[in-house]
Amino acid sequence: MFERANGLLREMLGPDVRFREGQWEAIQGVLNRKRTLLVQRTGWGKSVVYFLATKLLRDSGSGPALLVSPLLSLMRNQIEMAERIGIRAVSINSANEEDWPDAIRAIRANECDIILISPERLANSKFRSDVLDQIAAGIGLFVVDEAHCISDWGHDFRPDYRRIISLIRSFPPSVPILATTATANNRVVDDIKEQIGDDLSILRGSLTRESLKLQVISLADQAERLAWLSHNLGSLPGSGIIYCLTVNDCKRVAGWLYSRGYPVAEYYGDLDNAIRIEREQQLLNNDIKALVATVALGMGFDKPDLGFVVHYQKPGSPVSYYQQIGRAGRRLDEALVVLLSGQEDDDIHNYFIGTAFPSPGLFNRVLDYIENGSGVGPRELERALNASKPVLEKCLKLMEVEGLIFKDKKYFRTVKPRGYDIDRLNRVTELRRHELSRMNEFIVTEECLMSYIARELDDSLASDCGKCANCIGGPILDSTVPEDLMIESSIFLRRTDYPLEPRKKWPTGGAGGFKGNIPASHQTLPGKVLAIYGDAGWGRMFKEDKYSLQRYRDELVDAMVSMIERLGSQPFPQWVTWVPSIRRPELVKGLAVSIAARFHLPLREVLSRVREAPSQKTMLNSQTQAANAVNAYRISGQCLPGPVLLVDDMVDSRWTLTVCGYLLRDNGSGPVIPVALASTAQRGDD
Repeated sequence: MFERANGLLREMLGPDVRFREGQWEAIQGVLNRKRTLLVQRTGWGKSVVYFLATKLLRDSGSGPALLVSPLLSLMRNQIEMAERIGIRAVSINSANEEDWPDAIRAIRANECDIILISPERLANSKFRSDVLDQIAAGIGLFVVDEAHCISDWGHDFRPDYRRIISLIRSFPPSVPILATTATANNRVVDDIKEQIGDDLSILRGSLTRESLKLQVISLADQAERLAWLSHNLGSLPGSGIIYCLTVNDCKRVAGWLYSRGYPVAEYYGDLDNAIRIEREQQLLNNDIKALVATVALGMGFDKPDLGFVVHYQKPGSPVSYYQQIGRAGRRLDEALVVLLSGQEDDDIHNYFIGTAFPSPGLFNRVLDYIENGSGVGPRELERALNASKPVLEKCLKLMEVEGLIFKDKKYFRTVKPRGYDIDRLNRVTELRRHELSRMNEFIVTEECLMSYIARELDDSLASDCGKCANCIGGPILDSTVPEDLMIESSIFLRRTDYPLEPRKKWPTGGAGGFKGNIPASHQTLPGKVLAIYGDAGWGRMFKEDKYSLQRYRDELVDAMVSMIERLGSQPFPQWVTWVPSIRRPELVKGLAVSIAARFHLPLREVLSRVREAPSQKTMLNSQTQAANAVNAYRISGQCLPGPVLLVDDMVDSRWTLTVCGYLLRDNGSGPVIPVALASTAQRGDD
């Protein structure tokens, strides 16, 4: 059997390839029907193990393998590799719905060798009846890829992975199970073993990546980091990835580097799937220097010759950091890994940590509402409970996985007694904060950087790498930044503004007396916002001015004027008005007065507040935000007929600007062009 496996390996990867230490042993375990957890470094070849095991089992008459992975959209390379040895793979996931009928036909006809699904498919009743029930008795191998996602102690816990456990428990003992991960420390391994069973065999190897040369550079200011990137990117080997914590930062960094002449592209989860595939291929083909990416480009992306990974901000844990740097240097003698860290990093991570789990109060309110209803939709829950869509989705997902509710178009309560393990939630949250503190220690440590990370993953074989900046006793790359680049990057940050797109529909269910589409004649035109609240550039200055200085300094007004001049093809405003405030009535008015004076335009006070409404930032979804704004404003003065500049200082949901724009148009104004100093809209993280 070994010779057959060795031949298949060469067909898959090339005539000179040999098994790495531990690969054949893992395949043997599968062939002997064992339950195995394989913990090996990124790039080691875990997919080789399950594809070869699948081929050998199928050749001996076993049923198809079933692989559960969160990374199906990033597994195209591995599937192509498997096809070289005749493995017929089908995938069923949210990104390939048009392929489902053919995939199901192949499964029913026993014409596929491995079925790749996302964990979310396990929650789909149609998938269970059309596919899973058809093959459950004949599964030849069950593979759990990225198995650390099972454990909420892991850095990337996914509630749908909990469904895997009940599925495993339904299998007969003769079904071999292979769980694979590169990022499981002892705590996570113990948790996986507790859930899958004590008969789980653990195969662990060294996590040290010999090819990687690590360096940490502390540049707190974003202008410095942008300047460093543009100064050094051309000298980094090959092509690579620049990781950012938020979507906004991806756009900012990619925009800056592109303006400096670098062929780069941004990459994050909300991009259209076809665009993501195109950009992955550009990187694979070395057509671009770098993808500027969130963690959406992480586990599963396989480019053997990736020359570098740079972090624009530090990841939230050593485990996440290890997983991301593992993209580099898989088949290179050397690859560079540089961690830049900045002053906003901890703020972003603390936000992520604080919103990772629904609060006990929301959990109980949601369960009470579902319990007292006869089928509840998510929109109804958002509106009734003033809950944000992302947080509510997490809450409902957790309840579904725990068996407290079920979904049949709407959500219904089960008979299972309610329970929310607050103690475990608090322990996991504290662990996340501890992991962040370990990353802060990593930034200043004088130890070997690679061995520090390996020990954080409980690698008993960790040793000094001899290659990192700490081991060689000096920098691999210079951390100084040319002053002229610093000036240019500072200017760039202060000239980066963001679109204010008009809303075209009232929220589902309406707001006040408004429902359906907003007539085009009553929509605002596309506008602009100067900065993200508290962010690099103007965002931090805005925060200081609004709450400390109590007025907006001339620099911010100048920046707003420049932004308005860059509105482009919009009709230029002929007069100015503003969104009135009860809490700080002179602040926005003063801003509007200054802008009108700069452009020598008439200023009119035509909007007034009808009532003291809660701040929009306390309204957590579109329904409550729109309802909060609809009845808060009225027209109290005479509108002028020409295009009007509608000024606000801070925008969140855009519903205030939408409502005020509607009122202005309804009372005879010309087109409404909204502008604001800062947006408090939540950061995107993937």
